Amino acid sequence: MEEEKKVSMPTEEEKEKEKEVSGVSLKELSKKLDDFARERDWEKYHAPRNLLLAMIAEVGELSELFMWKGEVPKGLPGWEETEKEHLGEELSDVLLYLIRLSDMCGVDLGDAATKKIVKNAVKYPAPSKGA
Repeated sequence: MEEEKKVSMPTEEEKEKEKEVSGVSLKELSKKLDDFARERDWEKYHAPRNLLLAMIAEVGELSELFMWKGEVPKGLPGWEETEKEHLGEELSDVLLYLIRLSDMCGVDLGDAATKKIVKNAVKYPAPSKGA
């Protein structure tokens, strides 16, 4: 069984950084990720294959949070705040790798997702309400 991870209280500096990124767009996240990688000279590791494999590993960590819980209702009733916080961290890891991967592949993720929603609406039309 996985060891319980201790969640430390955020510092004032971390709280300020969280405020800076709340309500952020995909493009803004992309820029922050690019800056983060460049500052650490990590670009050489961010080939699409490497990013995909890292994202898959994060999806595995996300999956572990739901393992053995059975069906989990919307809103996660019964989950402790530390579990929800951990969930947010793992979801974020997946999202950040997905954004970085899309950037390294030259795909505008926001545009691609919007087009996919439109395509799905045509493929799976909503039932008519008056019939």
